[in-house]
Amino acid sequence: MALNPQLAPFVARLKEAWPEPPLSLSVPAWRERVERLSAAARMPYPEEFVVETIVIDAPRPVRIRTYRPRAAQPLPALVYMHGGGWVIGSIDSHDQITAAIAADTPCVVISVDYARAPECPFPAAVEDCEVAVRWTFENAARLGVDPEAIFVGGDSAGGNLATVMTLLFRNREQKLRGQLLIYPCVDVDFSRSSYRTEANAPYMTAAEMIWFWNQYCPTEEQRANPLAVPLRAESHADLPPAFIVVAEHDPLCDDGYAYAQRLEAAGVQVTFRPGKGLIHGFVRARGLCSAAQEEHVAMCGWLHQQAAGQASRDASVPGA
Repeated sequence: MALNPQLAPFVARLKEAWPEPPLSLSVPAWRERVERLSAAARMPYPEEFVVETIVIDAPRPVRIRTYRPRAAQPLPALVYMHGGGWVIGSIDSHDQITAAIAADTPCVVISVDYARAPECPFPAAVEDCEVAVRWTFENAARLGVDPEAIFVGGDSAGGNLATVMTLLFRNREQKLRGQLLIYPCVDVDFSRSSYRTEANAPYMTAAEMIWFWNQYCPTEEQRANPLAVPLRAESHADLPPAFIVVAEHDPLCDDGYAYAQRLEAAGVQVTFRPGKGLIHGFVRARGLCSAAQEEHVAMCGWLHQQAAGQASRDASVPGA
């Protein structure tokens, strides 16, 4: 399917904002531009929100941002890990995304500012996200959160970290309720078809994704660890239900398909959406593209249903 025509203005703005390839920039310059562009797009919070930025006291302090609706409690919670290839992005750059999820669900959203590569390669980000998830369970009463309804989620590299949290917490008393994965990267197999057919797709190229992996996991030993590459876990059984949405025009498209198939084969309930005509980063284009907005509505609806204990399966996974 061709690129959704409603994305044309979004792609044009990307080209204007990034006249040179991001890989030609230094990491600090790349980060600064992402933060500046994201800040310009931020909207005021709804009046019914309580937004708080907190630093969790840990061996490596972890900054988080909580978005709490002024609603009857206890509420479900979503611990969200931002995208950016483990190198770029922050709770500030993704504020528009996390605030929108909090506004359109009954969830308290906890956004995690984990340590980034290349300064802090794997497993630093995993350790920080684990701290944040554990802190959410331990502070459920303070947050007005139902400890039996805590989800994890994220986009791109954040989707990777969310899947890893489900592996870490699989056999613990603290049980995660579900995983919300937005075009996740879960493998280091760059020979997958979408890495070739969508190598130069808008928003993120295959070369950029490969570069991100080289910063996060530069060694083969790291890439053999399922807490870095969750598709390579020996078993995916007994993981919580998953919502997985991919983008058709994205080098990571086949990663999401493969992970959905692996989960279904292990007996995990999966809601899968193929993101026809969409690109990596489409969650930032909701105001321009009705298909992107539909995916936002679908993921928020899934959180509603799962939090209410209602099984939901919008689509079977092709090839599963």
